[in-house]
Amino acid sequence: MAIVGAASLKGKEVAEVLDERNFPSSEVKLLDDDQALGQLEAVKDEVTFIQNLRAEQFERVDFAFFASDAESTRRNWQHVLKRGGAIVDLSYALEDEAGATLRAPWVERQVGQVFTPQLQPSPAVVANPISIVLAVLLARVQSVHPLKRAVVTVFEPASEHGQSGMDELHQQTVNLLSFQPLPKKVYDAQVAFNMLARYGQDSAASLASVHDRILKHYTRIVSGRAPVPALLMVQAPVFHSHAFAINLQFEKAVETAQISTALTGEHVLLIGPDDDAPNNVNAAGQNDILVSVVPDASDPAGVWLWAASDNLRVAASAAVECAEEMAATRPRGQIQ
Repeated sequence: MAIVGAASLKGKEVAEVLDERNFPSSEVKLLDDDQALGQLEAVKDEVTFIQNLRAEQFERVDFAFFASDAESTRRNWQHVLKRGGAIVDLSYALEDEAGATLRAPWVERQVGQVFTPQLQPSPAVVANPISIVLAVLLARVQSVHPLKRAVVTVFEPASEHGQSGMDELHQQTVNLLSFQPLPKKVYDAQVAFNMLARYGQDSAASLASVHDRILKHYTRIVSGRAPVPALLMVQAPVFHSHAFAINLQFEKAVETAQISTALTGEHVLLIGPDDDAPNNVNAAGQNDILVSVVPDASDPAGVWLWAASDNLRVAASAAVECAEEMAATRPRGQIQ
């Protein structure tokens, strides 16, 4: 098995989930670019070096997790395919490739989709973690209480932009407190102590592109089992975990207890009024979506959900579950 982008935040999370779920592997190769070369990482209680990313590293690799940036995935995924390995893509680079499959095992179980085993599986692209969370929550409510409309505000953490996004938020915070110029290579805007609905013109990415990917992935994985929400993305000055403000509107009045009952199930942890509300801190490292249900004081036919989830953990868990399903039917070696 190989983890491409092993030094990235997603790569480290994949390695941790593989260990927690005791994924059966005789060897795990940690691969990354030259900047991470020689770095030590722990995998399954063993310390190993991050190795250089070269085509020959994929010999005898049954599974490759691409947790790198999209450009690195595009350069290297064919090396895995030609050697008969299976691919799990967390970078979204392969989402529009012919034969690639967008996967979200949590949602597939919720909506009753059946995974079809393949002797030589096509690349599995892990759906955006926001899409996964929204699809689980809205499909679960929709199956019991049909929704009229859902309006969602998502608060994006810096870790969605990798280590560089977190470093820039950290450095902006330090520089602001010491009255120094702000680094703006990633966001081209002030993120520290601020909320943004869009980045600067010269930013490395855009919230608009994230918004579009979320809705595209959501529509594909929910398969019509829930309405497409109205979505607003906000960049928050936090390092980890997504937070969600979700307003659900129904045709007639509902009780919060009814919605809580509908949400109950796998991967959703309901938080009562006497417990700490879901937040970025208590969601970190959790395998569940933390949710509290609050009545909408202005509309008896509406409720609010305040939710939080570990963005890196949701993506890594989905990736490892994809590999587990693929491993169950995959033969050794290349299919002739």
